[in-house]
Amino acid sequence: MIDNKSDVLEVKLIFEFLKSSFEDSKTRVNPNVTVLVGEIMRLLTTEGAMRAAHQAKQEGSDTITVEHLEKILSQLG
Repeated sequence: MIDNKSDVLEVKLIFEFLKSSFEDSKTRVNPNVTVLVGEIMRLLTTEGAMRAAHQAKQEGSDTITVEHLEKILSQLG
């Protein structure tokens, strides 16, 4: 559900992202699809950040680095 202007911008950005990967310029996207893809991207990002934070904590670090993200990437697939 689109609640505010930033959500509208996000939906437009996701639509452009999807559109850039289409081979056929006539391909259409249902607006609900962009909202769903946006939610999936939000959840994936949140999960990745939480797992990377846990990895950093296990290693005794209070800062998440690229190395922590690299270590958890395979868990997100």
